[in-house]
Amino acid sequence: MSGLRLSVVVVSAGRPEALRRCLLGLHQQALPGLEVVVVADAAGLAAARGLPVRGALKLLPQRRPNIAAARNAGIGAAAGEIVAFVDDDAVPEPTWHRAVLDAFAAPELAAITGPVLGRNGISLQWGPLAVNGMAEDIATDPEAPVRAGFVRKLQGTNMAFRRDVLVRLGGFDEAFAFYLDDTDMALRLGQAGMRSAWVPGAVVHHGFAASTRRTQARVPLSLHDIGASSVVYLRKHAAGADPARRLHAVTAEQSARLLRLARTRALDARQMRSLMETLRVGMVAGQDRDSHVPAIGPVTAGFEPFRGDAPPAPRVIAGRWFRLARLRAEAAALVAQGQPASLFAFEPTPRKHKVRFTDGGWWEQTGGLFGPSDRSGPRLRITSFRSRLAAETRRISAARGFADRGDTHCRFPLL
Repeated sequence: MSGLRLSVVVVSAGRPEALRRCLLGLHQQALPGLEVVVVADAAGLAAARGLPVRGALKLLPQRRPNIAAARNAGIGAAAGEIVAFVDDDAVPEPTWHRAVLDAFAAPELAAITGPVLGRNGISLQWGPLAVNGMAEDIATDPEAPVRAGFVRKLQGTNMAFRRDVLVRLGGFDEAFAFYLDDTDMALRLGQAGMRSAWVPGAVVHHGFAASTRRTQARVPLSLHDIGASSVVYLRKHAAGADPARRLHAVTAEQSARLLRLARTRALDARQMRSLMETLRVGMVAGQDRDSHVPAIGPVTAGFEPFRGDAPPAPRVIAGRWFRLARLRAEAAALVAQGQPASLFAFEPTPRKHKVRFTDGGWWEQTGGLFGPSDRSGPRLRITSFRSRLAAETRRISAARGFADRGDTHCRFPLL
């Protein structure tokens, strides 16, 4: 470890329960000494103050619905040499803190990003990508140089920077009230000749929870910010290119997105037309938005760790699916005692597995005894309960902290 300290900024609006879950996950980081800065609305601040844990939190009000401005406020309060960002509907794996700081032991590194897992807790939602001045993404080899004209894309729900880099570049551009603020920062960092990296061990689960911008079924409530931010980005970075071509592509992408939702009957033709109109209006509004990158000032308060001690070694509990209620009760009791827990419950089927960090504060994996967890593996596997449990704990051992904690205690009380 390099002696660096990590501050993580969490911005939250309209999702107090998701924020609470995120903060419970951050409190269980295997490496102690993490500082947490929350920039939230009134409901989010109340949820943070009501957490059933001891520890310091830096709490700031979100004064306007602008994610870039909220992130800038968080940077201003962050006292760590490294500043990371995690969305309120996301939870990092317990070893995320360590993986981030280990990466920054390389002094030439300015920023990092890492894997973001989707709703099933197993499949990649976002992997290693690169982006250009037209906001076009391409897949990239994390070990190879990024293609000319592109920079490594930083995912807003899992990215970290040296604080002095943010001071040098300025904060997030507040013309991006939502969408592309992280991409703009990645491009500015690359244009300044600074190096970023993909860190495979820095894993974050992202739930895509309902918000003021989308429903639980991921149906957008408005496309205005996507339209406005797309125009701002192209005005800023696509000099000499044809922004109309890219805006046409953005319109086509959003139309295709809505058509996919319409096929599932999540919205109808009238709603589609209305949403596409919000995109058009947003694009018009983006023409009048001026770029604003504020200076980042010195830290005004000292570093305040969320918790100063490491949590106990993670506990594994497991059992058959029909015992799930009892397993959950045991997990809840462990968490109430400050004990991190990972719960496994298998049913005698080939059903695909899912992983989630629960509102109660434990990790939970459910699925068929014979079903796949890794989606690239076989669709069906014949195995015993104990063999499958051993395989699944091995699969997640590095991320969950089983691999480097010799005192990890596995219990199988309800087989």
